[in-house]
Amino acid sequence: MLNVKKSILYFDEVGKENTDNVVNEAAKRAEDLGIKYIVIASTSGDSAIKMAEAVKDTEIKVISVTHQYGLREDGKWEMSADNLKILKDLGANVITQSHLFSGVERSISKRLGGASRIDVISDTLRAVFGKGFKVAIEVTMMAADSGHIPVSKDTEIIAIGGTREGSDVALVLRPAHSHDFFSIQVREIIAMPRVKED
Repeated sequence: MLNVKKSILYFDEVGKENTDNVVNEAAKRAEDLGIKYIVIASTSGDSAIKMAEAVKDTEIKVISVTHQYGLREDGKWEMSADNLKILKDLGANVITQSHLFSGVERSISKRLGGASRIDVISDTLRAVFGKGFKVAIEVTMMAADSGHIPVSKDTEIIAIGGTREGSDVALVLRPAHSHDFFSIQVREIIAMPRVKED
């Protein structure tokens, strides 16, 4: 049996000031483990551009997962055309789909009250581990469901999420599709905030 000792990068605060450190640590860990896919939540594309630039001379594929259309304003998408072009030029994939921890379930809760089982999973991950942790797991399933990452018992990817803006969490995950949520495994924590947003 192989035992490996690795350090975790902890941040005193949540948020975008941690992005550069998350990107650097994720790139290093991907190289160490031979991981070929990094999934990153990136609404504006700024964090994804930093990640794609950090691995541009490697075989690592960056998948940027954005907010769905209409999240902030009906019919509108939050990534600029300039950032989309930069990401494409860097070889990154950009995917946009409904959030798996909200969508139709959230609209039912908002209209009729109460909490759905999806709300319970989402709020538990957010409360116990932090918003960036929840986001990293969510975007992994979105990337899996759209066919942008392989899914198997032997696959590991790096997933990156953040709180409000930027990136503050990086995880090594065994991915899963949303219909098989309980097969996701957190294999390693690369970086995360010690104190979570209430």
